[in-house]
Amino acid sequence: MIDTEKIEYHIKEILKALGDDPDREGLAETPKRVAKMYEEVFEGMNYSNAEIAEMFNKTFEEEDYITSSSDMVYVKDIEVFSYCEHHMALMYDMRVNVAYIPKGKVVGLSKIARISDMAAKRLQLQERLGSDIAEIMTIITGSEDVAVIIEGSHSCMTARGIKKTSAKTYTQTLRGRFETDQSLQNRIMKGK
Repeated sequence: MIDTEKIEYHIKEILKALGDDPDREGLAETPKRVAKMYEEVFEGMNYSNAEIAEMFNKTFEEEDYITSSSDMVYVKDIEVFSYCEHHMALMYDMRVNVAYIPKGKVVGLSKIARISDMAAKRLQLQERLGSDIAEIMTIITGSEDVAVIIEGSHSCMTARGIKKTSAKTYTQTLRGRFETDQSLQNRIMKGK
């Protein structure tokens, strides 16, 4: 579990190390606020991928709406943010796209967004975030045919270092048939 008392202590020490007075009016409550924020934005660190899968495992048996082994569920533009594990810098304007081919059951659509959000609430790499979401989707749906495409901006590139404010990073995680079937890849790249 996230230790908010330690976070408060260390944020106060960081403020001192920056040469500021952590007891002045504007900063007096900052360590507590940062600890509370970290508890929220890093909530996903409390859970393994298997635990997240269990948390959002709301599926429905296939009925008449899935009629072919090439039917696909595709949820686009799920907005998330995360923090880069290298600089603890914000990864923002992130859009997650998740596709899968059902295998006997489908997952509730809102659960795909919740899975993406919870997996992002960790110190992350964008590449790992895609893999984490794909793994969780496979656990829940039983389908190995999963694709996760993510676009995002990284403040470690836009606000510091090289400072390329319009730089975007694109990653794709392709599993099962998405890895080998060019027509499936084309469908998800076209967004349809």
